[in-house]
Amino acid sequence: MTVERQEMQVDIACVGFGPATAGFLQKLTKELVDENGMPRLQSKVMPGMPLQVLCYERADDIGFGVSGVVTKARALKDSMPEINASDIPLAAEVKEEKLVYLFDHLNTSLRSRSQRVIEAMLKPLKFLPLFKENAMEIPFIPSFMNKHGGMVFSIGQFSQWIGSQLMASGLIQIWPGTPVDQPLLEREQVLGIRLMDQGTDKDGNPEASYMPGMEIKSRLTVVGDGPVGSVGQILDEKLGLPEGNEQKDWAVGAKMLIQLPDSCTLEPGTVIHTVGFPEPEIFGFFYVLPDGLASAGIFIPSWMDTPIKNSYRYLQHWLLHPYIWQHVQGGTMRSWGAKSIQESGRRGEPFLAGDGWARIGEGSGTTNVLANSGVDEAWFSGVLLAEAVIELENKDLEFTKENLQNTYIQKRRNSWLEKEAKQAEKARDGFQKGFIPGMTGMVLTWLSGGKLSFPAKPRSAQERAKPFKKVYGNKLSEQEIEEIRKKGNATSNVIYNQVMNKVGWPEIPYDGQLLVSHQDALLMGGKVQAPHGYRDHVRFLFPHLCKECEQKTCIEICSGQAITPNDEGVPVFEREKCIHCGACMWSCVKYRKDDSELTNIDFKAGTGGLHSAEN
Repeated sequence: MTVERQEMQVDIACVGFGPATAGFLQKLTKELVDENGMPRLQSKVMPGMPLQVLCYERADDIGFGVSGVVTKARALKDSMPEINASDIPLAAEVKEEKLVYLFDHLNTSLRSRSQRVIEAMLKPLKFLPLFKENAMEIPFIPSFMNKHGGMVFSIGQFSQWIGSQLMASGLIQIWPGTPVDQPLLEREQVLGIRLMDQGTDKDGNPEASYMPGMEIKSRLTVVGDGPVGSVGQILDEKLGLPEGNEQKDWAVGAKMLIQLPDSCTLEPGTVIHTVGFPEPEIFGFFYVLPDGLASAGIFIPSWMDTPIKNSYRYLQHWLLHPYIWQHVQGGTMRSWGAKSIQESGRRGEPFLAGDGWARIGEGSGTTNVLANSGVDEAWFSGVLLAEAVIELENKDLEFTKENLQNTYIQKRRNSWLEKEAKQAEKARDGFQKGFIPGMTGMVLTWLSGGKLSFPAKPRSAQERAKPFKKVYGNKLSEQEIEEIRKKGNATSNVIYNQVMNKVGWPEIPYDGQLLVSHQDALLMGGKVQAPHGYRDHVRFLFPHLCKECEQKTCIEICSGQAITPNDEGVPVFEREKCIHCGACMWSCVKYRKDDSELTNIDFKAGTGGLHSAEN
């Protein structure tokens, strides 16, 4: 059946509103009109007017991003020389920075023998001032991590702040709560985008209130929908990746915004980076914001071999580590959230541009995996594309692949973004072999300017998958594991809590304010909401693969407990709990039969998610 769809013509359609798109729009709006308000860059779809620019964002508000940020803010300050941290809500200048190794005070984590030997050798030195609360403060900050003079802020508050300025200009339109379903592809040319159909059931079938998604025809489609965005995924599936590039390193970041107790003496602008606990591969961050608030969280990487990958419980164990707990005990959770991070960096860069389209931001490979930095890099990629658009419009040239190659891509290749990304490209390869090789590799990369790294081949979550019995066989019998799994399937409960309890992790001492259950966090710390009338955005494509799967990592890693087991073997997805982190997609251990690069989980455009601008 042919579906009639409404159409709209614009010059530029943007997909997703994050730091990259904000940087693009902020730079572009400065050039759209002159000092008298007359068009400087004239529209070709509405002659006599400035370029017609629209941006569509999936979330219900432009301030529903999920991240605490520390950044050198080089590109931000270049774009806005007058910017001051005090101008941005919940932002502060970085004043103090620490790198801290957390010892395993519980003796439960999966440390290697060499790591335990090193920790044993350090024990006699614990009388030194740098040893505090079962942790060691590294006496210096490596230059690649140093953000002194930069800023800490909430990405949600920053997005609201910059977005309100952009919309107040009257020169662009930003439409939140409007997910983009797919690009309008004609061979490799993008003619625009199609918005999601409304008034459907969960399978996408039309119901009584059916309204087909509008088609937005554009001269240029700017793809800034992040690492798990639907448009970016479809382009990757259609075009593949450039030869030699691969996207195998991922992480899920989980964080809380905490109202600190009155007893906390840390000043705004304090930054604490942690490694070593709860599992050696888990990195942590603690950023002190104004108003007695802190953004605190952890990153669960794809190269962590344990099948237990529940970010929420690990986050709570991290908070309870004596070094962190001394600052947060008595505090209150204000909000909570999680998101996926594409950690392949420059190695995971997709095709950046083609006829009628260009990619910016994290989904374009801007994350610097050595510096643990991404927001400023994403912003800068948007600025570079805006400069290219301005140049092409002034020369009356169309947005062809060749023209974008000669402007946007060339600008990226000649920038500090490219230089630093290439230096960092192999920085984390050592983690494929373990924590000690991983840290060694980062130091080698730093000292050599990217010329040296620990030799290891990246492997995806699927290639690294290990069953419970292989990881915990010395603590749990196969019978115990099977009993836990059967009980979980029968009661539709995830099994990670029972496994973690069995192998020695203490239960979380809920206090009702900072330490609350996962379900309570969904209710009070993020306000998950999914409107009716849209199809589900998570599908298990081949049920038999789910039934064959022993690990069910998609269940364990689900940040919102939106994926649960049942006794038939195929997980159940509840859209009303999904926070759109996308971790299920890359952590699934079953490849599709028709494509060895894609997993059995189809994660596409969808509505809803976390509703907390404080994030």
